[in-house]
Amino acid sequence: MPREIIKTDQAPQAIGTYSQAVKVGTTVYLSGQIALDPQTMTLVDGDTEAEIRRVFDNLSAVATAAGGRLDDMAKLNVFLVDLANFALVNEIMAEYFAEPFPARAALGVAALPRGASVEMDGVLELGG
Repeated sequence: MPREIIKTDQAPQAIGTYSQAVKVGTTVYLSGQIALDPQTMTLVDGDTEAEIRRVFDNLSAVATAAGGRLDDMAKLNVFLVDLANFALVNEIMAEYFAEPFPARAALGVAALPRGASVEMDGVLELGG
């Protein structure tokens, strides 16, 4: 099955050897997003809440470029430098997603690119 590379200027450009997302059939695999501002390619100013919101905004932009939206997310992976921010992720996630929520994993990690405190990736299913 052919792959379609998804790219948008509304989300940060890849900072490595990967695509923002890859669409195969009706499934879209979104690469990890950290809280980079798409225009400046620097981490957003502010606290962890600002980072989480920017990450969701970045994921949303890529989902839109793929022809979907966050509510098409089947699986979301969350990587946190500090798991004490898990409740904050839940709180903010409820603003970006409607029920039924996607399947999700949340992992504590030692470090993330560019000193970010949160990274997320996911899988969209556009067939529904």
